[in-house]
Amino acid sequence: MLKLSENPKSPIMIAGFPGFGFVSTIATEFLIKHLSAKKIGSFLTEELLPLAIIKDSKIIDPIEIYYAKKENILLIRTLVNINGAEWKVAKIVGELADDLKVKEIISIEGVANAKGKDPGVSKTYYFASQDSAKFKKLGIDVMKDGIVMGVTGVLLMKTQDFPVSCFFAEANPGMPDSRAAGEIVKVLDKYLNLKVDYKPLMKTAEEVESKIKDLLSKIKESADHKEKKETSYTG
Repeated sequence: MLKLSENPKSPIMIAGFPGFGFVSTIATEFLIKHLSAKKIGSFLTEELLPLAIIKDSKIIDPIEIYYAKKENILLIRTLVNINGAEWKVAKIVGELADDLKVKEIISIEGVANAKGKDPGVSKTYYFASQDSAKFKKLGIDVMKDGIVMGVTGVLLMKTQDFPVSCFFAEANPGMPDSRAAGEIVKVLDKYLNLKVDYKPLMKTAEEVESKIKDLLSKIKESADHKEKKETSYTG
């Protein structure tokens, strides 16, 4: 079920779905604040974990859509694990992109640090369905070998009508990684000329990290409680 309060024309779409280090969740949260993006919609699917997130006495939709009008950028923020719903979510994202005639889908994700590398250093990579000279100015390497899973993987395989560009940052898999999210934001700033003020970047990212860490902990507790209840019914 998709709901939109307005229909931007030919925006760029930035999609973030929870994964390694919750890099995409932290980065999209930061971008929403930096760009003063307004919530214009949300979508749900029955394949998602059945839960309602309450924050400051308000319901927060698990998958929300924000719009930065000045930059004509659409941001998809996801706060829940979408394991098992990847194909359905990718289909909804693709249909939304078709309806709005999106210029480009940009997917941002965290990936595991390469073996033997300093875990305190986060390297960034890109991969695009349609390569372009504009990636050269970023000073980052193309991902030559790897496996892209989840919604991003589906979009790369199934989307033909518009470019899909992916940016990856090496991240800590065990906890939300604001440092890696910051590296993603820096790359997006160069790519889209967002004029990010880097001085408060990491401080803001750390605040977002703390907020998301607390929220994810509560979601995990709810999911574990649900699983225990189901086990007690069957066992």
